[in-house]
Amino acid sequence: MLLTLLFVLLFAMICLGVPVGIALAASSAVFIFLDGRIPDVVVIHRMINGVDSFPLLAVPFFILAGNLMNTAGITERIFNFAKALVGWMRGGLGHVNIGASVIFAGMSGAAVADAGGLGAIEIKAMRDAKYDPGFSVGITAASSTIGPIIPPSLPMVIYGVVAGASIGQLFAAGLVPGLLMALALMAMVAWYAHRRGYPRDQAFRVSILWSTFKQAFLSLMTPVIIVGGILTGAFTPTEAAIAACAWALFLGLFVYRTLPLKRFLRVSFDTIETTAVVLFIVAAASIFAWILTSNRVPEHFASLILTVSENPIIVLLLINLILLIVGCFMETVAAITILVPVLLPIAVQMGVDPVHFGVILVLNLMLGLLTPPVGMVLYVLSRVSKVPFERCMQATLPFLVPLFLVLMAVTFVPALTMWLPTLIYR
Repeated sequence: MLLTLLFVLLFAMICLGVPVGIALAASSAVFIFLDGRIPDVVVIHRMINGVDSFPLLAVPFFILAGNLMNTAGITERIFNFAKALVGWMRGGLGHVNIGASVIFAGMSGAAVADAGGLGAIEIKAMRDAKYDPGFSVGITAASSTIGPIIPPSLPMVIYGVVAGASIGQLFAAGLVPGLLMALALMAMVAWYAHRRGYPRDQAFRVSILWSTFKQAFLSLMTPVIIVGGILTGAFTPTEAAIAACAWALFLGLFVYRTLPLKRFLRVSFDTIETTAVVLFIVAAASIFAWILTSNRVPEHFASLILTVSENPIIVLLLINLILLIVGCFMETVAAITILVPVLLPIAVQMGVDPVHFGVILVLNLMLGLLTPPVGMVLYVLSRVSKVPFERCMQATLPFLVPLFLVLMAVTFVPALTMWLPTLIYR
């Protein structure tokens, strides 16, 4: 009865628009008060343990790195280089949009940072080139989901902490699926360009490619430093996040000179605010997840799933469906913290490696960022593009098709995910 009340309160508050961290904390507090058997000190201990993790130090530094790159003009240089590289293709700015997101993914690891920073530049360029506003928003929203799949990735860090999985292996596992997402979206753009007669936005010129490459070279070194350092073992993901911040500061303050003190302070305060929200959600979700675990909800849920079918294909399809539904209603960090203790044991029982499952889970939740009612990426792009939210949602729906196909491939072809971490780490 109390567990039913816990879930009813949580989803009722989310539907009413209560911030997810407060909804998690409040519903957990009501359960604990009515239960009467859990000492207050246990609650405090569990919440502190939820955020007392060295790998979580990577979260504020990756957030800061993404904010610095957006503010210091680094993203604009990346966009110009991507335009020179693939802008000659039919529907060129759509391909540029994807290519720039792939490059930026190796820096920030957050879909919202991609949509809010790089997305503003991409949508303006596509609007100036007379592209349909819906197409511009749709491809920008879809390509932003590549960010948390290609390393580094904030959701992968959270998953690694909760699941006890190697964050380095998770980062390596996301590289091939992220590139597959980019190729699938580029195929979709090519189809749109052929159907609507989109032109080539510029002729390919080696001179322009070379000049934009020189301008963006130091910016392009950011993913090389982060990803290369992690994959070669030069530093941990947390140290990589610090290195990314140091490099972005060096570029903004001394090389490009586009980061005055006033702007740097604003970026710092934005980072503090975002980090506080993320860590509060982690703490609140930790106590919520502990309540579920202590009441053996994962075991009961596993039994329920396995009563439907013990066929691994059916079970994985059900897990994907659950993740997609939850992603439509719950913020990513909270969903990871709550769902991993429940779903990971089932996946492992079906023979799925925890690293492989991490990629499946994060990819599902990224699709949730493109669907209402939460749809955080859609809200950000609606504000940036001045396109109504409903129009953003309709324009994004076709681009979910190639992303779903990649999700199915990643789910049922483990080699796509596990080849690189096996090669490097095992």
